Amino acid sequence: MSFEGYRIIGGLGSPYSMKMRAIFRYRRIPHVWIQQTPETREETAGIRPPVIPIIQYPDGTYHNDSTPMIYDLEARHAGRSVVPEDESQAFLAHLLEDMADEWATKMMFHYRWFRERDQRQMSEWLAFDSLMGKGLDGIREFAALFRERQVGRMALVGCTEHNRPLIEATCTEIFSLLDAHVTEEAFLFGGRPSLADFSFMGQFSQLAVDPTPCEKMRAEAPYLFRWLMQMDDLSGFEGGPWRAPEKRLSHAVLELLRMAGSVYFPFLEANAKAAEAGEETFRFEALGMAYEQGTFRYQVKCLSELRRRYAGLSESARKRLEPVLEEAGCLAPLTRA
Repeated sequence: MSFEGYRIIGGLGSPYSMKMRAIFRYRRIPHVWIQQTPETREETAGIRPPVIPIIQYPDGTYHNDSTPMIYDLEARHAGRSVVPEDESQAFLAHLLEDMADEWATKMMFHYRWFRERDQRQMSEWLAFDSLMGKGLDGIREFAALFRERQVGRMALVGCTEHNRPLIEATCTEIFSLLDAHVTEEAFLFGGRPSLADFSFMGQFSQLAVDPTPCEKMRAEAPYLFRWLMQMDDLSGFEGGPWRAPEKRLSHAVLELLRMAGSVYFPFLEANAKAAEAGEETFRFEALGMAYEQGTFRYQVKCLSELRRRYAGLSESARKRLEPVLEEAGCLAPLTRA
């Protein structure tokens, strides 16, 4: 039987799948959720890059880069927007969404595949998601292969013992910031969720499930833990207004911007410099801790897009943002050629 809305082919263990499903639910866009299985892999075998979620549009086309899809859905569907109305806040929401997608995802990957207990349970759960009801032996065989592949990728994406202190320190800091924030304000930019809220929700939805970070979140950030559950389905939430442009940004947003200035932009710029030089790896230091990983072309694109968006802001929006971004250490990397 055909379905005239969107088909989200994803997985419960995929932060970007959870992010996009939550946005579809909040925006009340007709869709069905389809757990990725061997059968759906055959259907989407030609989609590149081979990552989920893969979303089939009503016209039959397939898409799988979450941020461009968010903006495409904004253009296609009116109402319940996840982009703040104020131009300057919309830019900040994009910046934080980008940091969650590209830096907070390291926390997810690190905690899932660094320790043996997490490797074992999550590889078996992820295998079960695809093969439930098809036999325990098959699940365990698939889990072993998937675990070997993911653990083998850890150095490439920067999730190593050498980088563990910086990854875990930034995770602890964001846990603290968001846990305190959600007891006072439901969302980062006012009375309704932004794309930044959904991006952090997607990444941290995994930390709330995996054994080691689940224990950490329950102990250190219990309100954040519960907020994630609410964020998963806000289809019945009507919401309030966006934050007034003249109102001071929340402490959480200001501190997340400081993290962008002290950690995320140095990461992006070091990666871009290495890519330009044709180097396979790069290194930088942040918060007094060293970090090294493989060079990624996609994150060169992220930095370029952030700079393009900032340059495209109106003069009045840039004027409002300049002191905030300067104080956070974000202005210089955004304006460098």
